[in-house]
Amino acid sequence: MSRLAGRMPNGLAPASRLAVAGAGRRPACLALRHVPARFASTEDNKPRASGPSFKGQLTHSIMNRLQRERADLTRMAQTRPENRMARNFSLTFVLFFVGSVSWFMGYQYPRDVDPNSTLPLGAARPPSFKLNPAHLEAAWADFVEIVGQENVSTVEDDLHQHATSEWSSHQSDPSQKPFCVVYPSTTEQVSRLMKVCHLRRIPVVGYSGGTSLEGHYTPTRGGICVDFSRMGKILALHKEDLDVVVQPGLGWEDLNEKLAEHNLFFPPDPGPGAQIGGMIGTGCSGTNAYRYGTMREWVLSLTVVLADGTVIKTRQRPRKSSAGYDLTRLFIGSEGTLGLVTEATLKLCVKPAAESVAVVSFPSIRNAANCVARVVGDGITVAAVEILDDDQMRFINALGNTTRKWREAPTIFFKFTGTDSGVKEQIEIVRQMAKRAGGQSFDFARDETERVELWSARKDALWSTMAQRRPGDHMWTGDVAVPMSRLPDIIEETKKDLKTSGLTSSIVGHVGDGNFHIILVYNDTERKLAEDCVHRMVKRAVEMEGTVTDFPLFQGEHGVGLVKRDYLPHELGESTVDAMRKIKAAFDPLCLLNCDKVVRVQKPKRGEVAEW
Repeated sequence: MSRLAGRMPNGLAPASRLAVAGAGRRPACLALRHVPARFASTEDNKPRASGPSFKGQLTHSIMNRLQRERADLTRMAQTRPENRMARNFSLTFVLFFVGSVSWFMGYQYPRDVDPNSTLPLGAARPPSFKLNPAHLEAAWADFVEIVGQENVSTVEDDLHQHATSEWSSHQSDPSQKPFCVVYPSTTEQVSRLMKVCHLRRIPVVGYSGGTSLEGHYTPTRGGICVDFSRMGKILALHKEDLDVVVQPGLGWEDLNEKLAEHNLFFPPDPGPGAQIGGMIGTGCSGTNAYRYGTMREWVLSLTVVLADGTVIKTRQRPRKSSAGYDLTRLFIGSEGTLGLVTEATLKLCVKPAAESVAVVSFPSIRNAANCVARVVGDGITVAAVEILDDDQMRFINALGNTTRKWREAPTIFFKFTGTDSGVKEQIEIVRQMAKRAGGQSFDFARDETERVELWSARKDALWSTMAQRRPGDHMWTGDVAVPMSRLPDIIEETKKDLKTSGLTSSIVGHVGDGNFHIILVYNDTERKLAEDCVHRMVKRAVEMEGTVTDFPLFQGEHGVGLVKRDYLPHELGESTVDAMRKIKAAFDPLCLLNCDKVVRVQKPKRGEVAEW
């Protein structure tokens, strides 16, 4: 103590100094806080009885903290399962509640319908399909279950055949082909196929005959092709009622062969190979259209499978009916974009007692067209009036399929039907009118053999022009129709345009109703030249108040397809096409049926549509 006291200032002992300091300036409790610190700094000399050492306090504190942490971990481990269950239950409840509210708002809560009567292209939603390989393979298994594996083809040649043809004017991409081709045999099978495609969102293209020219059956979105070739039966013939029920895969030529046994016939006669389904789809006409009208006049009723597999029948068999909307005519000319026709009830005629053909040549195409205008204007009831230009007659001679050589000049083929006396009277009237129009020759059939021989030249028109192709050449066959008074003008102007282009070409027409075709031969380097010729012809027809394709006023027959689709707004107006798009959306909201045909369902790419 004496040594320690000597080290303290003022000679005071530690205890006495603390007491003095506490008495003079601060509470003793604050002053005692400095004692442990001093013991820590002089640990070797701190008294043992005064409490634990600094190291002991630190160790005790750490041990207490570790014990508390262990206790917290144990408590958390015990409560975690309860919390997880509570969270899962809460999440499940929230999802169920949100789902229920969404379902109620989406399906139960009354919503305003789209108030627009039309569907402009800008408001249309691009279609969405499911075409991944695994999805298509699963669909293939469904198709096999419905029609049998032998009726589902994935052979490459079949896929190509059902995508395009050598005479089609549409230049298809090699990738535009179906995933598979399905061959149903009944309406029930077609309905089941469409239910699968509707459920799986797979696009569908119908195929019947394959003679169309405007890209009607090219599958722009992939998917499947439904080929009706195994649905080619006559289901019922009602001779007393003059009607017949047929399937879509029946050819019109085969039908007339069967009907001839009963002295009946079906008037529409498009190109060879055409089948009833395709004829309904395009609303075709043919050489008999002047006397008998087009396909629209000869269809009484249709059985149709809609996009979701629903089967409807548009009418019963009576010739006249006002039972609601005329859905029969709505489907005629729709090109398989609204439904798939699986049965058709067709009107028939009794075969005429007499039939004959006359062939008249003229010095120019205008002279020939003027003669047609006079015959039609005077109401001469000929059965058919067909025009072939000088190039077409030259191609027919070069092909050599007929038994005679033809004058290589613009030529009109007349067909007469009726009684013997009526036919003779018509021939004489037309002979006089042709002479006044500048006719250079007039030959008429005196018996059945001569009739077949004279008319055979008209039927060989397309094939004789195709024979002019060089290796690698393509065909383009397009048609327009105008009012009869403008027929001479448009044929003459189109003929001059074709000559100027330098392309191999010919003109053929069902001119009795103002319709004519051009047939172009071109190679890959001449494609743009051919497109421009067709574009000018179409524009010329629209400006003459005509039609670019199949509409009931003037009766073009090739339909719209892909090639003529973008001309419709110019002919009919944007609003009319928007109304058609609304009809398409109503019948086929997922756009599964022959997508992109007749009307666009999404905006074109830059430069895709030719400037008007």
